[in-house]
Amino acid sequence: MSDDDQRSDEARETFAYFSNEYAQALQAFKAIEEQSSTLMLMGVADDLRGFIDQFIVMASGIKGLAEEKDETYFAEWFGELVHKAEALKTEIVSQ
Repeated sequence: MSDDDQRSDEARETFAYFSNEYAQALQAFKAIEEQSSTLMLMGVADDLRGFIDQFIVMASGIKGLAEEKDETYFAEWFGELVHKAEALKTEIVSQ
């Protein structure tokens, strides 16, 4: 296998990894966002904040890895998810 083939395989694997991670992160964020009002009504805002904190840690870690791998778009997209999660957390704290 040539170096070009190895780099090409590695690039495909990296893309697949970040694609899967982003799809999962997006799904997790949507679930948190959709359930936030219900959880607030149930009086479990602390649990909700904990879920959001865990999400931020996970998404920030993947964002950092994407930056290390020069996956600019994925880093940007994970950064946007982190920003949205932080905004949601701020909204919950203020309620």
